[in-house]
Amino acid sequence: MTPPKIVSTSKSKGGEASTSSVSLKSLAARLQLSPATVSLVINRSPAAKSIPQRTQERIRAVAHELNYRPNFMARSLRAQRSFTIGVVVPEISEGYAALVMSGIEDYLLQEGYFYFVVSHRHRSDLVEEYPRLLQERAVEGLIAVDTACQQGVPIPVVAVSGHREMPGVTNIVLNHDRAARMALEHLATLGHQKIAFIKGQAFSSDTEIRWDSVRRTAESMRLALNTRLVGQLEGESSSPQLGYEVTRKLLATGSPFTALFAFNDISAIGAIHALREAGRRVPEDVSVVGFDDIQSAAFQNPALTTVRQPLRQMGVIAAETLLRRIGASAKSPYPKTITVEPEFIVRASSAACSALY
Repeated sequence: MTPPKIVSTSKSKGGEASTSSVSLKSLAARLQLSPATVSLVINRSPAAKSIPQRTQERIRAVAHELNYRPNFMARSLRAQRSFTIGVVVPEISEGYAALVMSGIEDYLLQEGYFYFVVSHRHRSDLVEEYPRLLQERAVEGLIAVDTACQQGVPIPVVAVSGHREMPGVTNIVLNHDRAARMALEHLATLGHQKIAFIKGQAFSSDTEIRWDSVRRTAESMRLALNTRLVGQLEGESSSPQLGYEVTRKLLATGSPFTALFAFNDISAIGAIHALREAGRRVPEDVSVVGFDDIQSAAFQNPALTTVRQPLRQMGVIAAETLLRRIGASAKSPYPKTITVEPEFIVRASSAACSALY
């Protein structure tokens, strides 16, 4: 049997693209597969997992060759769904949000979903307005990353680093008590007793809960907290400059310290620069511990000791949980809180305390 002729998009001599007339039916005929099988793979349906990987790869290769594009509007109309979710983040930059987004994106791509992402840059008016605007664009659910959720959102919501119990919201949180204990026990084992701390910005979802964990852990370990050695990040940008400025203020107090525990890796990187500028060697004079384990942490000089949040995994969990909730009945029970565990990564920025004070 001779395969049917298929006209695909191509370049004319003048460089203009001609119109594609490839249909799902003709694509399936070319592949000698059923339209249902081809549709499952092209639309990245969960049911496609039952189709052999080699067959999936062949379908995608021929679809790419013929420049086939699935009719998203037809799919949406048939199912009466948009297959789209909204993602709200403070900003898109290196670090926390970017790693969470990578997990969200990978899972949604695998499941055949599209998403809108908006960044509010901590403007309260945008935090309130964006969920409404996304709902007007027919998103089926929302993922809020380090963003305070609003009351009364009528679609499923998953909050990464969400700590407020609200109707309709699933919070994905880190075990901050364990994170604080791992960091402080590491420093105490190295002989550090005089430790400086950098807290997060006031607007960050994790700032207070993490600081509460640090205080409780320090008290249980009988580590004295010197309030003069506690600084706080100020400013909305995610930049090492903020950690640099806080560390300069900590040094200016004149209170000695042999270790510094920063709110995140970005601020730890800025702290190391300020310490070196002041003539303090890292880790010989001051050990530095970060938080998050961003992609560049292992490539700093020195490589950064840090508390690793499973940020990409948190993004995957958020997307998976949201899609499961979208597919369930509105009255079905859903998890209110999902807790993930940290890991402590020891690198070259921490060492045994050598100071006499």
